[in-house]
Amino acid sequence: MATGKIIDLRRLLAEKFPQESLPAGDPFATGLPFFDQALGGGLTKGAITELTSAPPSAGSASMIAALLQRACGERYFMALIDGRDSFAPPSLGGAALRHLLWVRCRKTSEAMQAADLLLRDGNFPLVILDLVLNPLTELSRIPASNWYRLQRLVEPAPTAFLVLTPRSMISSAQWKLVLENRWTLLQLDVAVADLQAQLKIRLQRAQPNKWRSDPKIARAG
Repeated sequence: MATGKIIDLRRLLAEKFPQESLPAGDPFATGLPFFDQALGGGLTKGAITELTSAPPSAGSASMIAALLQRACGERYFMALIDGRDSFAPPSLGGAALRHLLWVRCRKTSEAMQAADLLLRDGNFPLVILDLVLNPLTELSRIPASNWYRLQRLVEPAPTAFLVLTPRSMISSAQWKLVLENRWTLLQLDVAVADLQAQLKIRLQRAQPNKWRSDPKIARAG
């Protein structure tokens, strides 16, 4: 994408999604108890949090819906980079969708480019990159240096960057979590709020500030 078009897109994002900038460093409270308790207060701004969610029915869609409903209630905007164009917005209602920038992608490479742009923009308190349904063959081709670059981009920003993956794969993630639910056909008739209340997350790894303090990592990529 030409530099002029990127500048125009950043200006459009700032005009369409105006909001007060939140200070970097403090946790970004999601308002979801299962999430905030596991992370000691919320998603860390200026860092990558990886949430592994084995497809196809671990509950990641319910979690995205819960985060969007929270954004609507708290009147802030969030960005969803949909790596496989699988998000189903009609079920959420128009009010919630007005607080969402939905980037529809069909390939992993497109989703990574979108993440690069939005993290450079720094205009959203929460950016979600959903790669759960992307083929493992595509995901395995992402160089580690790409994740380090995204980490460096998000570090100075007042942005929490949540990446959903089908398996653990981001070595530069400050937090690694595992979504442990396994929904069945019987749960299709359960109310969305009840499903969200049943979401379970396990903390796999926490490495506060490791990537910021390691000069070798800072030079990676």
